[in-house]
Amino acid sequence: MTAARHPIRVIAHRGASEDAPEHSLAAYRKAITDGADGLECDVRLTADGHLVCVHDRRVNRTSNGRGAVSALELAQLAELDFGSWKAQAGVAESPDSADRERTTVLTLERLLRLVADADRPVDLAIETKHPTRWAGQVEERLLRLLERHPLPGRVQVMSFSARSLRRVHLGAPGLPTVYLMQLLLPRHRAGRLPPGNRIAGPSIRILRRDPGYVARAHRSGHQVQVWTVDEPVDVELCARLGVDAVITNRPRTVRHQLDRLNGLGGPG
Repeated sequence: MTAARHPIRVIAHRGASEDAPEHSLAAYRKAITDGADGLECDVRLTADGHLVCVHDRRVNRTSNGRGAVSALELAQLAELDFGSWKAQAGVAESPDSADRERTTVLTLERLLRLVADADRPVDLAIETKHPTRWAGQVEERLLRLLERHPLPGRVQVMSFSARSLRRVHLGAPGLPTVYLMQLLLPRHRAGRLPPGNRIAGPSIRILRRDPGYVARAHRSGHQVQVWTVDEPVDVELCARLGVDAVITNRPRTVRHQLDRLNGLGGPG
């Protein structure tokens, strides 16, 4: 197998989410320690206008509460436990398992401060979740927050919603955007993306079925950022195809594998 000639960036999916509760401050701290080049987060708008890092529309799966994020205020979310489910799923607890960094809902503003305070530049990929009752307010609040918290690393906004990315383009034309794809629609098979987008975000399933997509996207002038890449065989596939970045729940393991494939990690 021939490894990619350029370094592949490793982006931690919801933090180091294999080892710590997804979207927790602890998961993001660990991802930085583990050597991730960037962090990925999902954002939703609360009823009182705060952007929080929660993937699902409802809090049922990842907390001990119930209800839609958009219908709850930040103070209500702060009362919930967003981390204990991880231990209940069989993950060993650390000595400081009661630490609120594992269980408290994380605001995007707090995550931005963590990234700004890191001892090296760390990229940030922010996914806007749609549909939502707040529609364009999500992008409006997001851009306002990014203006207030400039970061040393690269920031990009991702979405499955072309409409969401159009709002970002209008509000911040220079901000890179990633068009996420779960399936490869006919109009995108040749490597084209919706206007204004320069980064393709295909699922790993797309690459398994159509590995030639990476070359077509590159020929169209686009970078390729693949999600969610956890299995060694998928890491090898991405390295062989020369993708630009992988989003993974296992940043440390994937970083080590990519280093070995590029001859940087010694034998093994």
